[in-house]
Amino acid sequence: MSKAGHVAVIGLGPGSAAQATPEASAAVTAAKWFYGYGPYVDRLELRPDQIKVASDNREEISRAQAALEKAAQGERVAVVSGGDPGVFAMAAAVCEAIEAGPAEWRDIDLTVVPGVTAMLAVAARIGAPLGHDFCAISLSDNLKPWDVIEKRLEAVARAGFVIALYNPISKARPWQLGKAFDQLRAILPAATPVIFGRAAGRPDEKIEVTPLGEADAARADMATCVIIGSAETRVIERGDRPALVYTPRFSVSGA
Repeated sequence: MSKAGHVAVIGLGPGSAAQATPEASAAVTAAKWFYGYGPYVDRLELRPDQIKVASDNREEISRAQAALEKAAQGERVAVVSGGDPGVFAMAAAVCEAIEAGPAEWRDIDLTVVPGVTAMLAVAARIGAPLGHDFCAISLSDNLKPWDVIEKRLEAVARAGFVIALYNPISKARPWQLGKAFDQLRAILPAATPVIFGRAAGRPDEKIEVTPLGEADAARADMATCVIIGSAETRVIERGDRPALVYTPRFSVSGA
């Protein structure tokens, strides 16, 4: 019988403890070793017998390998992600490491624990912008060429998808979001709603809505998820109450 331990890849949600699932909380309670990006593992309130191993945000594969090595020794290990671990996060990195790693890693018991991803948290704050067909695209060109990102943006915009943009901007990548807006302005109406959702559910939350024609990339940072509506996405003004943004469940454009 294998002596391999267990790896739980846990989604902690967008940041508020209230948005972490009971399943995620139970998985945290059950683990001893915690591997993750520093700000994510710092969210955890661990017992004295639990050990965290923090690393930089760009060390996904080495983090996954270290976690699997520890689990292969029979330990109960958690790999933590913000949001959902299967959306541009650590679940894929762990699977990649298992595929390329030693055969014994395939015997490790693996559980992926879902979480509330950023686009869902932002959408819930503003109404229902994801009420019809939508997609998620990362603007980071660290793992795919920028020309691939441009082709995908054009394809989904012309097909009538609402677009959730992850990793929209950083100090190392200050230009991508602005270029994406320019590309989409050539396809979508200027009035198309754009939602800048920063830190949804956390004390520093900031949700803004602006027309695509006026969208300024400087409003975003790496804590922001940007949702760009389709040509059918609507804004309901409500006087003193915040406006609602939603995409109807039916389509009339034939896109």
